[in-house]
Amino acid sequence: MTSTVAEHEVLAELNELTSVAVIGMGYVGLPTALGLHESGVGIIGIDLSQNRLDAIRAGEVDLIEADHRRLEKAVHQEDFQLTADLARMAEADAVLVCVPTGLDEYLMPDLGPLESACAAVLAHARAGQTVILTSTSYVGTAARMLVKPLTAKGFKIGRDIFVASSPERIDPGNVTHTQQETPRVLGGVTPACTAMAQRVITLLTPQVHCVSSAEAAELTKLYENTFRAVNIALANEFAEISDGFSIDPIEVIDAAASKPYGFMAFHPGPGVGGHCIPCDPHYLLWQLRATQHNAPLVTQAMHAIAERPKQVVDRVAGTLSRNGKGLAGTRVLVVGVTYKPGVQDVRSSSALDIIDLLTAKGAKVGYHDPLVPTIRVTGGQLDNVVEPDGDWDVALIHTVQPGHGYDWLGRCPLVIDATYRFDPALFAN
Repeated sequence: MTSTVAEHEVLAELNELTSVAVIGMGYVGLPTALGLHESGVGIIGIDLSQNRLDAIRAGEVDLIEADHRRLEKAVHQEDFQLTADLARMAEADAVLVCVPTGLDEYLMPDLGPLESACAAVLAHARAGQTVILTSTSYVGTAARMLVKPLTAKGFKIGRDIFVASSPERIDPGNVTHTQQETPRVLGGVTPACTAMAQRVITLLTPQVHCVSSAEAAELTKLYENTFRAVNIALANEFAEISDGFSIDPIEVIDAAASKPYGFMAFHPGPGVGGHCIPCDPHYLLWQLRATQHNAPLVTQAMHAIAERPKQVVDRVAGTLSRNGKGLAGTRVLVVGVTYKPGVQDVRSSSALDIIDLLTAKGAKVGYHDPLVPTIRVTGGQLDNVVEPDGDWDVALIHTVQPGHGYDWLGRCPLVIDATYRFDPALFAN
């Protein structure tokens, strides 16, 4: 029987929301916890990494400035608690699962962290709690990892305990589209689950788009990032086409973007990285293979994205060849190694693949990134070149960090802009 609005109101009164446990205090979990805390609820921030918890307490974490200010206040307040004790989630009225969902070396979903987090939720679940999955995963994750085992434990979903999916929409380093200003999609297992979860999500943003089920919410997230992946692959391909005509691809994109309907601008670059675009479409493709469905457009787009670092290296080699040089023995400085500007995150950054490919072809590779002191590549550890000089044969621009000067690029004999949008005048010392 469908729950009525009146029943939802009774449930809300019986289940007062005073504290929320956030499992996973990383790039998604920490800003989520800070947003909820600022809205007036107590936070139990759970992370199994003591180093991460210590870094949060010390403020040594990668956040936008507004969240840094929230953190400075929160860590000194009694209702913002950090712990590695999973059992503490039993104290909370709501539990948000914010753990990473990446890929293994074979581009298969790495569900270990999510399965462990959900197992902990099952072990400590109590009647009256609302459990919300924010981690991106395949369609049916909430049903398999939470609903089925909770039901087996005797819980009545939508009456004793409430389960929903509301995939995160946090763009690290983005101060234009903050969490509070970005709408969230929410789908509960039952209408009562949706209503109970909406009480939590509206503390993060007043704009909540409710869908009919947890599965619809899960598929929405996969569609969002698959859409981006396909269009980025197209933008990269069009950059190669434009180059063949000796036309600036950015000029073409900007011109096309003057059309007020039917077009959305995506820009070419050296590759993708981070926790969304390189990963999420593979969750969809993995699930479709199991059901023997095909998605040839998505498959080709992800293949093109995987090939992008090689195309960048080929561009470097071709540019050198036109200047009478080869890659072997050439000193190449990769400028910026994070996956996007303004963050310290190098997860899945195409810069790492580009460095490996250049090294494999005999180039002597270094990098300069004021936000990243060291990186791990196939050959071992590389240290940041703090003050680049003109001794590098090639400077390959991968990521431009805002607030830092790049006048020194003028002393490099050859500069290749893999972002297609570097303007020296905007980054002068």
